[in-house]
Amino acid sequence: MKKEILIYLTILIFTSSLMHFEEFTSHFFQHIINLKTAGAYGLTYFHPFVFTFIIYIIILLPRIVIKKIFTYKINKK
Repeated sequence: MKKEILIYLTILIFTSSLMHFEEFTSHFFQHIINLKTAGAYGLTYFHPFVFTFIIYIIILLPRIVIKKIFTYKINKK
């Protein structure tokens, strides 16, 4: 569980800093305060968490498939 939370938070920080690098370097606190009025697809201040969750699921699915393949091969021997 801790590992998954760490992966989620890493994705959140990485994508946020990648998408908003200019805002984070010039006026970080003002940008965080303005999240409540952000209008990304009508998601307001939830948009970083929703987009991070979508990316997390996209990364999670191949991880599950690869884990199942290797677990199946190990158990088959």
